[in-house]
Amino acid sequence: MQLERYKDRRHAGMVIAAELAHLAERRDVVVLALPRGGVPVAYEVARALRAPLDVFVVRKLGVPWQEELAMGAIASGNVRVVNRQVVSELGLREEDINAVAEREKVELERRERAYRGGRPAPDIRGKTVILVDDGVATGTTMRAALQALKQLGPTHVIVAVGVAPTVTVRLLEHDADEVVCPLQPAFMYAISPWFDRFGQTSDDEVRELLSRARAQEGPAAAPPT
Repeated sequence: MQLERYKDRRHAGMVIAAELAHLAERRDVVVLALPRGGVPVAYEVARALRAPLDVFVVRKLGVPWQEELAMGAIASGNVRVVNRQVVSELGLREEDINAVAEREKVELERRERAYRGGRPAPDIRGKTVILVDDGVATGTTMRAALQALKQLGPTHVIVAVGVAPTVTVRLLEHDADEVVCPLQPAFMYAISPWFDRFGQTSDDEVRELLSRARAQEGPAAAPPT
């Protein structure tokens, strides 16, 4: 039966995991989730593949007068990338970039503390990284995350998302080594219509799932109820 929608984020993770089953048990695989909505999806992927799970916190640096337009991003691991073409075309100054970066850094550090506590970000140099989110529409944040992630030296990056329009998947294929997206509608204006249940993921849920993932050893543990 053709997949038309997901029951919830966990269901999306299970479907994605089935497509990535060939990576199970590989010691070079790391699953990184874009919080918050990507974490329940990524938990199921990591659980099925028996791979470590962590978060990759990324904050897009939006142009001051047009925040949807990215001029760069900051991310976990003290990574900062700047789109010099956008900066040049718009005549942005270095102080403009710094001001936005400092503001976004506050939220990035808050999320790092909330989700990871005092643990360091995982070392992904030389690893195969599966970067997971529940879905993407325009792909702007995911593309910024990919740019930032590549600064940390992974050998192979797979984007895994529950749903994205076909045109966005094609864009992501230019930035990632591989894209897994089971649902690819021709037109899509929001992520939630493609899920029966799409409640907001809380910080507490993120922490719980990360804790469960760290505690797992050997055979996959039972999923959370």
